[in-house]
Amino acid sequence: MDIPGFVDVQVNGHLGTDFGDLSLTAEGFAKGSRKLLARGTGAFLPTISTAPPEVYEQNLPILAAAIESDEFRGRVLGVHLEGPFLSPEPGARGAHNPQWMRPGDLDLLKRLLDLARGHVRVLTVAPEAEKAEQLARYAADRGIAVAVGHTLAGPDELKRMVDAGATFFTHLGNGLPNLIHRHHNPIWAALANDDLSITIITDGHHLPPEAIKTMLRAKGVAKTAVISDASHLAGMPPGRYSTLDNEVVLEPSGKLHNPAKQCLVGSSATMLQCMNHLASLGLLTERELLAVGFHNPLGLVGFAEGELACGAGLRYGGASGGFSLGP
Repeated sequence: MDIPGFVDVQVNGHLGTDFGDLSLTAEGFAKGSRKLLARGTGAFLPTISTAPPEVYEQNLPILAAAIESDEFRGRVLGVHLEGPFLSPEPGARGAHNPQWMRPGDLDLLKRLLDLARGHVRVLTVAPEAEKAEQLARYAADRGIAVAVGHTLAGPDELKRMVDAGATFFTHLGNGLPNLIHRHHNPIWAALANDDLSITIITDGHHLPPEAIKTMLRAKGVAKTAVISDASHLAGMPPGRYSTLDNEVVLEPSGKLHNPAKQCLVGSSATMLQCMNHLASLGLLTERELLAVGFHNPLGLVGFAEGELACGAGLRYGGASGGFSLGP
């Protein structure tokens, strides 16, 4: 059957347009977004990862103006702030630059929200950040979805964040050291917390099939949403690039990684590619795929389907055929 385009609550850029870089312009954002929205993504949240102050000062107003524009209203749903209140620990910080991470600072958060003109929809914060619970309460009271991520937190810290208003875990299984304690780690803690939903990156590189299956079985379809975590290098040809102060390699397979740090640096996939990889695993029915790729992401950020401007644009051809663009 025809279905709407997918909803992606974490997009860092597309085809060379980086939402978290000083090179961003209103024209560049529009150009990159149009191409993304033509490739199976019906609506999305532009994401700014941990960045220096001047990036927030310049880029948040650009994103706010796009959200308010006639062209992108109902398609660019709000801003996802992934940082700067994250864990600076190696592994937990992933590709984020610890130089620009900040301890929990309510005044700084208020400034970021003002720059975005009320359009921040998701705030990802690490429970171990200073005043993390205060930040979570303040954001949640203003209708912002609070996520935990880039953290080494255990079950007690996660529970305190849930009590403060956190509702989901950002890209579970990633933003972690390659080696973690076999029992005491954020993956088990998040899976065991019945009040936390999760987002997962199903691009074929961030999580192996057995991890995806286990997470789906533990959380259930209702508490799982797919994200792309697309870098601005999504859609670009294989090669060597620089992003987030990382020297990275985009492999022909689509794997985007920093060989020196032995970590991934976002993905090079769109939601359509992520959903087709997930469909190919044969774990979910068509209705369940639509839940994790469309309905659940909307629910995480507090949108109703009727608020979207996207229409039917995808067809599903089964696990072997996957999703394709209409008609």
